[in-house]
Amino acid sequence: MKAIVLTFDRHRAITQHLMRQYERLWPDHPFRFRIPYQRLRGPDSERAEYIETPPEIAATVLRLIEDIDDEEWIYWCSDDKYPIRLIVEKIKELIIYALATPEISGLLFCRTRVTLDRPELSLLPRRRVTPAGNVLLERKGWYQIWIHQFLKAKVLRSLFSQLPLEIPSAKALDGLKDQISKPDEYHLFVAEQNFAVFGESTKRGVITRNCLESIRRTDIELPEWFRRSNGEWVTMGKLPEDTLWQRFRRRLSRERQGR
Repeated sequence: MKAIVLTFDRHRAITQHLMRQYERLWPDHPFRFRIPYQRLRGPDSERAEYIETPPEIAATVLRLIEDIDDEEWIYWCSDDKYPIRLIVEKIKELIIYALATPEISGLLFCRTRVTLDRPELSLLPRRRVTPAGNVLLERKGWYQIWIHQFLKAKVLRSLFSQLPLEIPSAKALDGLKDQISKPDEYHLFVAEQNFAVFGESTKRGVITRNCLESIRRTDIELPEWFRRSNGEWVTMGKLPEDTLWQRFRRRLSRERQGR
């Protein structure tokens, strides 16, 4: 499966870290990452290919998918996020179901932030239950389109072909996407139960503390501009066992304080 990475040359270390995390957490993952470049091309391999693209954001994405059929499934993974934990067996169940269900156009397996805290804003009342018992909730509009997820190529093509050529920053994409209507026939779902934890890689161009510490545990060489973090720890998604563990720790702390 082609994995479409939104990145650029200056972020090469961040992109390498993203791929390294998938290899670590999902050793037999099905992805071949498509990585855009302007001047800094890397070596092609079984799991990565480098494609020369224009510097503009929308043009980059459209170039990466230009030879992909509208109905082909891809994995969308911008390098501003990276996986920290994945419930791989559940994710496999979900994508097998999606691939066999023509009316599904997108599937997100990380339910966090707005789809968790503001379902009345971000979700439709439609639900699907897979044969494995996983509940899928349909998302409104383009909510959480920037988190790593499975999509049909036509979804990205529809969104990015309507964006302006000149986009001042990746941050501006949020406001711009909200001005674009998602075609009603594109049904984007999120799993009711969360199966992943992702970390933010950068914030306003500065590497986050969590990403810096994660990269330092690898042999990836950081350029000078990524050697100091912004001090922030930014992650998204909580797994069920995390919640249970937190409750246990709080109870244990209370018991110790009562002694």
